Amino acid sequence: MITEHVRDAAVTAFVFGFFASSWFGWAQEAPPKRWRPVLIAGSVLSLLTAAAGALLGWRHWSDGTVFDDDTGRTFGIVVGIEFGVAALGVGLLALLRRRELSAPWVALVVGLHLFPVAALLDYPLIHVVAALVTVVAVAAVPVARARAVTVSAVVGLGTGVVLLAAGVSSLLIALVAY
Repeated sequence: MITEHVRDAAVTAFVFGFFASSWFGWAQEAPPKRWRPVLIAGSVLSLLTAAAGALLGWRHWSDGTVFDDDTGRTFGIVVGIEFGVAALGVGLLALLRRRELSAPWVALVVGLHLFPVAALLDYPLIHVVAALVTVVAVAAVPVARARAVTVSAVVGLGTGVVLLAAGVSSLLIALVAY
């Protein structure tokens, strides 16, 4: 489940922490009232994880990394495709007046894009995150309907928890390797 380089694990903690806070934020669009303290705590813990990952990544910036010219270019292409497909889907959902499906759509795209990222970075933990975020995205609509909760709350909480757990795991991996 680990990566070879401290810097890569630390930066992964930063990225997952940052995006976990975004998902916890999206979940706050219209969640059940009793979820708010959990979502706020998740946001705060995510930002602390991101800050710790950024600091550790900065301290190890000159150390080894899996990124080289080819890896960086391929990573950029994968992320560019992710953003394009996500934006296209959200635009289409807006045209169809189905904006409530935007959060699960974006989560699905994020989950699916993490599979090639995991292979590219040779970081097995990211495969697990990819699978779990994809499952959250697919399950969010039926779970939200069954529990009479907004879809954004379900997908935001689920994706936020997955990314926060992965961010903390990456941070611990970086700290143990340090």
